Parts: sequence; structure tokens; C-alpha cells
Amino acid sequence: MRVPNSVVLPVGTHVDCCQEQEVAEKTHDIMARTTAMLAERKSNLAHFIDNLEGSEEPKFYVDQWEKLKEMESCTLTILNLVTVNCTDHCDIQKLEATILKHVKREELFPEVVRVLPPVYRQVEAAIVDIAQSEELAGHGMMDLQYLVSKLSQREHLASLGRELLQDILRYLHRVGLVVWYEEIKPLESTVFLQPTFLITMFKLLVRHRLVQQLESIP
Repeated sequence: MRVPNSVVLPVGTHVDCCQEQEVAEKTHDIMARTTAMLAERKSNLAHFIDNLEGSEEPKFYVDQWEKLKEMESCTLTILNLVTVNCTDHCDIQKLEATILKHVKREELFPEVVRVLPPVYRQVEAAIVDIAQSEELAGHGMMDLQYLVSKLSQREHLASLGRELLQDILRYLHRVGLVVWYEEIKPLESTVFLQPTFLITMFKLLVRHRLVQQLESIP
């Protein structure tokens, strides 16, 4: 709700635990609640803005007013909910196809038609090559400066600077090829070339019915 021009695809899992009629009812209920929540948010923001504008000393609340106006301008597009049985590979493929279909919609993502400089593609190909090499550890973590040096060893990327690489990494992070938490101080110098490793690690830490599973161990 705070990110400009957000697009959200709700996904309902565990449909295998529900009857067909139940899935339809829950889907309708979730979308109705979401619509109501957005309408309430819009109404509340307008109410808060009116209160500040109508106060006796509005100049004292300029910062709050600007923040509220900024939030009010953030559009949020909610796509139709997709229901998924996570134990069925066909459903996972259906979800993937739905995501790709929406991502290619220019009205939702105008930047999808943006033409990137050739160096972006070259760095992407080089990073894929490094990520698949045997010398990279299984966790796929690499120091940012070391990555710069590895890429600069390639003839066509010899002049690649750290600043340009950071711009390219931001792009590759957005498209999901790598993970780079530049805004988190302890992680800003680490690039995850194997994002699936993080998923595996999180699955070990965050699990459905974790307490019950731990209690069931003799």
C-alpha cells in the first residue's frame, strides 16, 4: 500500500484441503474483503487529509499532509486470486503461467518494454555462468567486490565499474535472477547468486505446523 503503482496477485493455497464449493466461497470472500479494505483505506486517508486542511494551524501539519497525499497517490492494483494445490505440479505451472501472463501486460508494467543496454545482458549471462560453475559454493553467496573482480576478468566486461554493476544488480534483483539486500547494512556487500538456497533455508526455519512437528519427535 506504500509502494507506488503496486500490483498484487493474491494466491490461495491448500485448496486440496477444501471442497470445490468452499474454494469458490473463500475466493469470493477474500476478494470482497480486499476490496472493502482498499475502500476503507481510501476513505480514511481522505478523512485525515480533510482534518489537517481544516485545522486552525494547517502550516504546522505540512509534513503529515504531504505524507498522506503521497500515500493517497499510491495506486494499488489487485489481480484476481489464483487458487493452488501446492502438492500438484500442474497447479504450480498454472501459477507460473498466470504470473508470466500478468508481467507481460504493458498496462500493468510499462517498464516491461524498456530497452536495456547490451552490457546488462552480458553481465546477466556472465553471472549465470559463474552461478553454474563448480567453483561457486553451494550456498551461492559471493562478496560484491569479488564479483566485480570476477566479472572484470572477462574481456568484454573489463571496464565494468562497481557503480554500473550495482545498477545492473538492482535490475537482476527485481527480475529474481539474484538476491542483493543492499538496504540491509550487514548484507550490502553480499550477493546471492543462488536465490533458491535462501528458499531452502527459509523452509527449514519457517514451516507450517512447526511446533507440532518438533513435539512429535521422540
